[in-house]
Amino acid sequence: MDDLRPTDPARIGGHRLLGRLGAGGMGVVYLGRTDAGALAAIKVILPELAGDEDFRTRFRRETEAARRVDSPWAVPVTGADTEAERPWLATEFVPGPTLSDVVARRGPLPVRSVAVLGRLLSRALAAVHAAGLVHRDVKPGNVLLTADGPRLIDFGIARAADATALTATGLVVGTPGFLPPEQASGNTAGPAGDVFSLGCLLAYAATGRPPFGSGAVDALLYRTVHDAPDLDGIEEPGLRALLERCLAKDPAARPEAADLDGLITEDEPAGARADWLPEDVVLIIADRSAAVLALPDIDVTVTEGPGPPEPAPGRRRFLLFAAGGAVALGASAVAAVRIGGDGSDGSGSDGAPGGRRWIIGVHADLTGPQSAAGRAQERGVRLAVDRFNSVDGQPFRLAVKVLDDAGDTARSARVAEEFARDPEIAAVIGPTGDATTGAALSTYDEAVLPVLTVSALQIAFPERANGSFFQAGPSYADLSIPIVHRLLLRPDVERLGVLIDRAGGQAAYQAGYATNLMTPNLTTGTTHPRVVPAGTSVFDPVIDDLLSHRSDALFYAGDAAGAARVARVMAGLSFAGPCMAQHTVMGQEFLEQAGAAADGWEFIAPFTDASTPAAASFAAAHRKRFDAAPAAWAAEAYDVAGLVARELAALTDAAAKKATASASPSGTGRPTRSELTAAIAASRYEGVSRTYTFDKERQQLVGQDAHMYQVKDGRIRYLGAAPKPKS
Repeated sequence: MDDLRPTDPARIGGHRLLGRLGAGGMGVVYLGRTDAGALAAIKVILPELAGDEDFRTRFRRETEAARRVDSPWAVPVTGADTEAERPWLATEFVPGPTLSDVVARRGPLPVRSVAVLGRLLSRALAAVHAAGLVHRDVKPGNVLLTADGPRLIDFGIARAADATALTATGLVVGTPGFLPPEQASGNTAGPAGDVFSLGCLLAYAATGRPPFGSGAVDALLYRTVHDAPDLDGIEEPGLRALLERCLAKDPAARPEAADLDGLITEDEPAGARADWLPEDVVLIIADRSAAVLALPDIDVTVTEGPGPPEPAPGRRRFLLFAAGGAVALGASAVAAVRIGGDGSDGSGSDGAPGGRRWIIGVHADLTGPQSAAGRAQERGVRLAVDRFNSVDGQPFRLAVKVLDDAGDTARSARVAEEFARDPEIAAVIGPTGDATTGAALSTYDEAVLPVLTVSALQIAFPERANGSFFQAGPSYADLSIPIVHRLLLRPDVERLGVLIDRAGGQAAYQAGYATNLMTPNLTTGTTHPRVVPAGTSVFDPVIDDLLSHRSDALFYAGDAAGAARVARVMAGLSFAGPCMAQHTVMGQEFLEQAGAAADGWEFIAPFTDASTPAAASFAAAHRKRFDAAPAAWAAEAYDVAGLVARELAALTDAAAKKATASASPSGTGRPTRSELTAAIAASRYEGVSRTYTFDKERQQLVGQDAHMYQVKDGRIRYLGAAPKPKS
C-alpha cells in the first residue's frame, strides 16, 4: 500500500482514507475505514470518466448488478454513490494473499484444498451469474485466500451478461492462459466462459502451472483454442474428470457454475478453521494479513476537499504507475555456426596466448534477418573486450568467441550447446531475436551459464530453474509506455489508432497489444485498435476505419513494407496528426518504399545513438577499429559485455584472496558460472546507453529508458531520450 498524496481526499462516503491500494484506467483504489472500524477497498472514478454520461450509465447499471451478488465467497459491495461528482464503489477489504502468490511461493496445493477452492468459487460464480453478470477475468490473481475460504475479487471488467463487447477484432479482454476459447478468439464469453476459466485456475492450483502453458501471448491463445489442456500430475480421478468437463472447448458441454457445487463433494471449512489448507499456506496467510493490517496513523495532514484538481483542458494526464514498468500481458490481460569475424579466428585469440583468460561468447544472427543487429552487437562486445584488456593489472585476459545462429531456432539451440560445453566461456551476450532466445534458454539454464540479451524484447520468456538469463533491454510492454506518452500527452490528441499488422510477427503483436492495453491505464485517452492479417497490401479501408472513429494519432506495429504502405495512404489523405511505427521498421527499406511519405514519422527505440555525449568515447573507438560509426545495438552490447567483465574481475580478485580450501574444485580459484550469475543479478552498472540493474524476480532490466527518432528529409534522425511517465 502506498501513502496518500497531497491531492488525495481525506474522506470519501463516510470512509477515512488510509492509503492507496492502486490505480488504473477507471480510477484510484483506496483503503478506507468507516467510523465503526470496518475496512473497505474504495474505487473512485476519474473525473474524465465521471463526465461521460454513457460511462456513468454503465457504471450505475453494473454497480446495481454487483450489489445483487450474494455470496460469502465473493467480496460484497459495502457502499456506492453513482451520482456523486466523483462516483465511487466500496467493497469489503480482504487482507489475505492471492492464490497466485501462494502457488508461486509453495507450489501446488493438495487435492482437498483444490476441491474446496473449486466448490466455494463455483458458488461465488453462481451468485455472479444469478445477478446477471459475467466476471470475464477469473484467474489466480483475482482469488484471495483466507482461513475460512477463498474470496473472488475484481469485477473491473465484469459486464452485464447482455452487454455488447467493446473490443476490436483480434484483441481480447482478460488474461491469456485463463481465457475460454471463445474469448481467446476475440468473441464475447458468457457464464460458461467463467466456468472454463475456473477450470484453468483449479488446474493451476493442482499442478503449479497453467494448463495451456506460458510464454508468448499468441501461442497461449492458439493453444487455448486448439490444444488439450495439460493435466499431467493430477492423479485423483474425480478432480481430473471435473476439470476435463470444465475445460471443454464447446461452451455447451461445460457444467454451469451452480451445478459444480453438487459435483464437488468436499466439505467446506467450518467457521474460521483453516484445516482446508496446508500449514505453510496458513502461515503465509497470517504473515500477509499482519503486514497489510499494519495500518498507518489515520490522522492525515491533508485537509478534506473535493479531490484531485481537473487536468488542463485537452491535456492527457498520467495515472499512478509502478516504477518497475508495466505488468506482463501474459499474466493480467494476457511471447549455424560462423566462428570469428572482424579479424578473429573465433578461438578466443583476442586475449593474450597462454596465462589465465576467460571468453565472452557472442550468440548472434550474423547472416539471417537480424544480421545488422547481430553484427553491431558483435562489434560492441569486441570493443568492450579491447577496453578491458588495455588496462594494466587485470587478473586475466578476455577473449571473444562468436557463433552465428542465422536467425534459425534449431541452429540457435546448437549454438547454445557449443557454448555451454566450453569451460572457458564465462558468459554469453545474445541471442539477437525473440525466437532464437527462447530456443536456447533451456540449454543455457542447465549449464547455469549467464546469458544477457539486449535485443530479445519478448514480454515474457519461460521461467528457468537457475535464473541465469538476463533480459538487458526494455520489453515491448516497457516500450509501450513512452510510445503512449509521446503520442497522447499533447493537446491535439484524444484517440490513438493502433494498427497491428501480423506481418510483423510476435514483435508487432506484442507491441501493438501492449500499447492498446496501456493507453487507458496510463492516460485518459482512448484507442481504436485494428488487427490485419499478414499479407495485407491494401490498407485504405483500414485507415478509413481508423479515421472515421476519430483517431487523431496513429501507431503502426508491423513490418517495413506495411509501414511504407500505411505512410503513403496517410500522406494521400493529408493526415496532420502524429504517426509512429514500431522500432523494428526503422531502416532503409521503409525510407525507400515510403519515399516522401515517410517524412515526419517517429519511432521509440530501445537503443541509443552514437551522437549522444555519453557515447562519444565509445563512438570514437568504434570508428577507429571498424572505420564506421556504431550501428543500432552496438552500444548496448558494449555495455553488457563491460558489466560482465567488471563482475568477473571482481570475483576473480576475491577468489585469489581466499584460502585454498575455498577455491573452486579445479583448484584454480576461478569463480564459477553460478557466482557470476549471482553477481550480475545484484549489480548496478552505468553504461553509455543506460544504467543496468535487474529485477530480482524475473531478472529483467529495471527502468524504461528509450530513445526517439524521426524521419526528416529522407533520413532517420535522433531526437533524444524518450519521455518518461511522471510517477
